[in-house]
Amino acid sequence: MTELTVTTERVDDTPLLMAHQGRMGIPRLLEESFDVHGNWQGLSFGWVAAGWLSHILSEADHRMNHVQPWAARRIRALRACTDQPVCDLDFSDDRLSIILRTLSEDAQWADFESRLNRNLLRVYALKGKTVRIDTTTCSGYWKINSDGLFQFGYSKDKRPDLPQVKVVLSTLDPLGMPVATDVVSGNRADDPLYIPAIQRVRDGLGEKGLLYIGDSKMGALATRAFAQDGGDYYLCPLSQTQLPEDDLETYLEPVWREDQALTDVYRDRVDGEQVRIATGYEREVDLTAQMAGEAVTWTERRLVIRSLRQARAAKTRLRKRLKKALVALQALNERGRGKKRYDSVAELRQAAESLIEQHQVQGMLCVDYQVISHEREIRKYGDRSTRTVVEHEFRLAAEVDEAAVTKQLRRKGWRVYATNAPVQHLPLAQAVLAYRSQYLVERGCGRLKGRPLSVTPMYLEREDHATGLIRLLSIALRILTSLEFLVRRRLAQEGAELAGLYAGNPTRSTARPTAERILEAFEHITLTVMDEPPRTLHHITPLSSLQQRILELLDFSPGIYTQLSAESSKPV
Repeated sequence: MTELTVTTERVDDTPLLMAHQGRMGIPRLLEESFDVHGNWQGLSFGWVAAGWLSHILSEADHRMNHVQPWAARRIRALRACTDQPVCDLDFSDDRLSIILRTLSEDAQWADFESRLNRNLLRVYALKGKTVRIDTTTCSGYWKINSDGLFQFGYSKDKRPDLPQVKVVLSTLDPLGMPVATDVVSGNRADDPLYIPAIQRVRDGLGEKGLLYIGDSKMGALATRAFAQDGGDYYLCPLSQTQLPEDDLETYLEPVWREDQALTDVYRDRVDGEQVRIATGYEREVDLTAQMAGEAVTWTERRLVIRSLRQARAAKTRLRKRLKKALVALQALNERGRGKKRYDSVAELRQAAESLIEQHQVQGMLCVDYQVISHEREIRKYGDRSTRTVVEHEFRLAAEVDEAAVTKQLRRKGWRVYATNAPVQHLPLAQAVLAYRSQYLVERGCGRLKGRPLSVTPMYLEREDHATGLIRLLSIALRILTSLEFLVRRRLAQEGAELAGLYAGNPTRSTARPTAERILEAFEHITLTVMDEPPRTLHHITPLSSLQQRILELLDFSPGIYTQLSAESSKPV
């Protein structure tokens, strides 16, 4: 009598992730761009990296020592997805360390990114013309080398006590997909990082005439001149370094005199209603900068924009500060146990000015100081006769200077943006809306540092390993953003929504599902293998209607899952 052996494997989203990586060309391009040691054996370099990426996205865990046990529980699925013999040792710590060291090679990484970008633009028919650039930091408990990657610097993690590395992320609209990733030492300033980032995007996409959008640190004159000289466009706000307060005052004077006509900017809400979000005007400035010893001259459009929401928020905050300041000033007049008595107007004025500065309402309060004198009779006591003394009480009265407040509020919400894009290419309203979508690159930084990529905490000591891991996670970010974009684009083309992604509310639907929820929908898919010699039976959990719909939106056949139930699974 033969014995029946039953084994189960969690499959989940592994076939989907591996198939999507294959379509993106990640395994093939990794092997074409990076030189692998001739003694490499077993599962190919590209597919080992693809398996690790699947583990990262499925488990939200990049730790190397967790990958081999994960692979051991999915051996049959990995064999079917890679069409190669697979064993758990293919995902050992040593193998994964080799991947990190290999990815840390700068020249080969640049070649890989360039190949991958062009492949994705071709395969998915992408025609993005806007690139967003932002920086973030990753902190860790590292040892500092004076010339090394791990350094102290301005921490965006609010951990100035920890050394860090800095990551420069350049993403392509409308996906928010990275097209260039740079890893630099943590003490580097942001301003000089934009020119290398723009050059990397140019090399990687092989296109000019792109619009680069960044924050105020992109506004350095050298960066703007570099974009202009290379035939590209830029859009960024100007900081006080580039546009001093006096110049901003000059720009706003015609607005306050009501001599300058303003253009309103509207945004469409989901329900179709248009909401006014900003107002402003534009002016032109002629600029000249030196590039490689030659003068670059161009005309820059400066968009003087007021965000209505920021102006309202600033007004609310200012009124709250004024109210708190008045209460605090009035408390200086209180008398009683534990209350300080002031013996002169100068002493009271010093206390009041300190409170005004503390609440940041300088010049917006009118404070009047009073001296109140009154007589007080002191009764006879012992040998002392009854006498009358004159006492002085120092008080203040404070009220809001509405004229000063109005003058202060009229400056709130104004900001100047600079661009060299012609008005027919980027009208004022479109420029405002384009910058308002800066969350696309910020979301990429958030995904890189949070779930599921979770670059921090990083349990690596070697600098080349840290660089390789960040680059590996940037590939994972490409997988997430492309999955999300493809589903949303297909839903938009069909005018449809996807329901069933929200636990506890199966009827709730959305036209903009996130990649995280899409992958979560494939949880609890199991492969069951029943071995009763001489035959072996395979059974895969039937796909739900939601899972089949997602595969349809991604142009994948259910066969990427049903193939696991075939009896032709390859032996170890």
